[in-house]
Amino acid sequence: MHAETSVVRLGLLGCGNVGAALVGLVGEQGHIIEARTGLRLEVARVAVRNVAKDRPVDLPVGCLTHDADGVVHDPEIDLVVELVGGIEPARSLVLDALKLGKPVVTANKELVANVGTELFAAAESAGVDLLFEAAVAGAIPVIRPLRESLAGTRIRRVTGIVNGTTNYILTRMSEQGATYADALAEAQSLGYAERDPTADVEGYDAGAKAAILATIAFGASVVAGDVSHEGISGVTPADIAFAHRLGYEIKLLAVAEQGDDGRVAVRVHPAMVPASHPLASVRGSFNAVFIEGEAVGELMLYGRGAGGRPTASAVLGDVVDAAGNLRRGTSASIGTLPRAVIRPVDEARSEYYLHIEVLDRPGVLHAVAGVFAEHRVSIRSMEQEGMGDEARLIFITHEAAESDFQATLAALRGLDAVDRVTSVLRVVAA
Repeated sequence: MHAETSVVRLGLLGCGNVGAALVGLVGEQGHIIEARTGLRLEVARVAVRNVAKDRPVDLPVGCLTHDADGVVHDPEIDLVVELVGGIEPARSLVLDALKLGKPVVTANKELVANVGTELFAAAESAGVDLLFEAAVAGAIPVIRPLRESLAGTRIRRVTGIVNGTTNYILTRMSEQGATYADALAEAQSLGYAERDPTADVEGYDAGAKAAILATIAFGASVVAGDVSHEGISGVTPADIAFAHRLGYEIKLLAVAEQGDDGRVAVRVHPAMVPASHPLASVRGSFNAVFIEGEAVGELMLYGRGAGGRPTASAVLGDVVDAAGNLRRGTSASIGTLPRAVIRPVDEARSEYYLHIEVLDRPGVLHAVAGVFAEHRVSIRSMEQEGMGDEARLIFITHEAAESDFQATLAALRGLDAVDRVTSVLRVVAA
């Protein structure tokens, strides 16, 4: 037990699913936190769009307000929790709070992925915390381990399943044989996917999280615009069946890696993952982050990547950390980060899966194989399915440069015998 108790008054910006869950957790866990740390957390003011809206938690009388700016500037507020999302007005509110010497905890991936460097510098200048554990993978602690526990090793690659919506869709397609459209409709009915699912299914949500992971893992600023994206809307049941036959699962991966030359590559794309790889067994809406480092080898962090209470749990952990540092007059500085040198996506290397529909006539296979050879892409395996106008060729290549593979694709699409390129996937080496 702590002999002295410090009261830390929280100002919340936003009270949606995560905000309401956070208020509930403060109520449930407050006495335990106080006994362990000597910090008494009080939710003092909450800025919301609609003050009259019914909320699933009890809030102190008079704490709700429309005035987010007023919450930030209230001298009685010690620590600000930003849960409104988006870049503005969140950016301005966070900057104001930091300049006032108030620590900020945020779950806003878009904000951190786009203007994080500016915010880190403001926090450094003010000598207070800016913490964002919940911005990447919900309840999974990954930012703090990368910042602290793994600071003594060089991280080479971080590979994550960091979007629960797409992982749920791919799991339903894999285990129940659902089509992409049916699995997406189910995800929407369960609340996993938005009415407009573009940010999830085209990889933009995962891309923002990948940018944050890369920034922290490699100590250099990576923004969302540095990330190349491919989504899962083109994945078919036939692709999944073929992957299963060869011992793979298809997952949407966020990959961040740093080469020996210091350049950073960050991308999001669906990939065939060997069934023996730990990421292949991540099912449903769960997330996982697989870390490869020189001294530590391979690590995987796994858990619920979304949801009100899991995400609020990560937010509350940051609140306790920031509140403790505020009381001690310290902060967990990220420091001034240099801009990452981004490796062009054309220089990436991978094995590839390619599914094309062709006209089944003499010389087709020879012509197709000639295109691969011309562009220095070596074929590891090939299968033919069907006959006549429904003939399909399925290739897996050896490792090749992205630029060579894209040139191969362009040339294949120009062949008279090729009806269309149906699917393209990266293949994670076993």
